[in-house]
Amino acid sequence: MRWLLAFSVFAAGCVAGGPTGTEKKIAGTDTGGDPVLVGAGDIAECRGDELTARLLDSIPGTVFTAGDNAYYYGTLEDFARCYTPSWGRHRARTRPSPGNHEFRITGGSDYFTYFGDNAGDPSKGYYSYDLGTWHIVSLNSNCVEVGGCEAGSAQEKWLRADLAEHPAKCTAAYWHHPLFSSGQHGGTPKMMVDIWKDLYDAGAEIVINGHDHDYERFAPQDPSGKADSDRGIREFVVGTGGASLRKFPRKPVKNSEAHDDRTWGVLKLTLHAGSYEWEFIPVPGSKFADSGSWPCH
Repeated sequence: MRWLLAFSVFAAGCVAGGPTGTEKKIAGTDTGGDPVLVGAGDIAECRGDELTARLLDSIPGTVFTAGDNAYYYGTLEDFARCYTPSWGRHRARTRPSPGNHEFRITGGSDYFTYFGDNAGDPSKGYYSYDLGTWHIVSLNSNCVEVGGCEAGSAQEKWLRADLAEHPAKCTAAYWHHPLFSSGQHGGTPKMMVDIWKDLYDAGAEIVINGHDHDYERFAPQDPSGKADSDRGIREFVVGTGGASLRKFPRKPVKNSEAHDDRTWGVLKLTLHAGSYEWEFIPVPGSKFADSGSWPCH
């Protein structure tokens, strides 16, 4: 049982009164040579995105985006004005996902034009790829626009088939709207719970989201939000890419282990063959940090 493994505190700077993070020690892990997935959501508002882009400058690997890439409407003009001068210099190695702002007036068309093949089929906005031994899935949580996210929808059926075709020991997924969140928007269970169930049934390790402009890390959970250290998925909300940050309006919801609403930064995941390490890297001058490691199922 996972809970029998040793735990050690390895997180710092949570908001006042918040819980500290925990790290499950993995014997024999080494970051050298293993792939890195790094990024955030809620990015280019011509505010903090240049600061977070400078973090990416010194971090090799594949860049993900968790939606709301260019404010305010995700048009080509918005991308040119704010995203291109900052995160745009990493576009060739970026595997994005769309947010709600990309669909406000263009229906996502300018997002797909900007990122090209790296954004997947423009009629879908969801796709998958492999990094080392890991299988990575980028999904589209704009459910109305993409034809639904519920069980039986085209995206949900595609996900089930994709996971069956790629039975990797370690799987991660990212999209914009979180299932669980203590932030301003809060969780969106009706939208993404069936997607989460598919990932849970397939033994996925990690889900990354944005939408709420803050950072939050959860303990592994099942689709109902029950703590599950054996089979649960660990969710990260990383809406810290550079857009205006927002205060938490409520106490942390259950299973929230680390949270901060004052710091721009990126989430770096080092993907080992049988485990992963996470590190929230803040922009210079910030005090909040969060890191740890965990084995794959």
